[in-house]
Amino acid sequence: MRTILPIAALAAVLSTAACGESGSSGTGGDDAASGSSASGDACAPVAGDQLVRLEDDKKLQTVDNIIPAVSAQAAAADPDLITTLDTVSAVLTTADLTDLIDQVDNQRESAVDVAAAYVEEQGLADGVSGGSGPVAVGGANFTESQVLANVYAEVLNAAGYTATVQSVGNREAYLPALQRNEIQAFPEYVGTLTEFLDGDDAKAVASSDLDATVQALTGLAQANQLVVGEPAEAADQNAFAITEALSEQLGGITTLSELAEACSDGSLVLGAVSECPTRPFCQPGLEETYGLEFASVEDLDLGGPTNQALEQGVVSIGLVLSTDPALAN
Repeated sequence: MRTILPIAALAAVLSTAACGESGSSGTGGDDAASGSSASGDACAPVAGDQLVRLEDDKKLQTVDNIIPAVSAQAAAADPDLITTLDTVSAVLTTADLTDLIDQVDNQRESAVDVAAAYVEEQGLADGVSGGSGPVAVGGANFTESQVLANVYAEVLNAAGYTATVQSVGNREAYLPALQRNEIQAFPEYVGTLTEFLDGDDAKAVASSDLDATVQALTGLAQANQLVVGEPAEAADQNAFAITEALSEQLGGITTLSELAEACSDGSLVLGAVSECPTRPFCQPGLEETYGLEFASVEDLDLGGPTNQALEQGVVSIGLVLSTDPALAN
């Protein structure tokens, strides 16, 4: 669910929250920001600088390890293409991803420079060879994807290819280009891609079992003019966070089950991307798996806008990415 929406969404939410009109609940005002726990709004938003990622203790989210996806046409023409990209999977960790994002988002380094330094540090340019010809690597419009695309390009260039990074939009836009071989390679996510290719929201194919999900993805990819490589240890799952202040107000909760137990009054305000109300691993999953109820759902971009809405007491719980550096402390 890695779709970035216009940043203006946050400004609109903050504006309405200041007037006590956020969503349908009116819980985004001064009482929420000051940590009010009056009857009926015990789980209303509470502002705070520190964010706490809540454990998905009932395994709602699927695995979402990084995995190279290549057009079937490109893979058939050059089997070394996917083999070269698999060298990245062999070393990439979740801690690496978090650090790479931090360097770009917080230390203001370029994705190109950060990727080049990582490839050098890990020795990924050593021992790759046999490549030739142009390769377009796609990168979606968020930091992690851009960094990974540049890592792929650096390694491909070291192997002898002429690789370039092409910035693209969301999966609905770039996947057909990959299938048509207009883009040859892309850093993808095991669970998200599996569910997208399956296309049946009523029943999940992806799960918390990496091997089973990769097996399902391999077949779906083949049926959709794609080839996938080996999954990395690195994973970036959708996750949910609250402020440390709200966690402490509710007794130091750390899991989604504890949140559901503490917040039966329906005062939670959820901040998430526009797809969340219809995606089985987002609002419907939170409601069905954990029994959570929401007073309202605010439409927010992933990353900074959602984090800011949490920190300013606009939303109680936000959809975040597990590699977000803001969750590292």
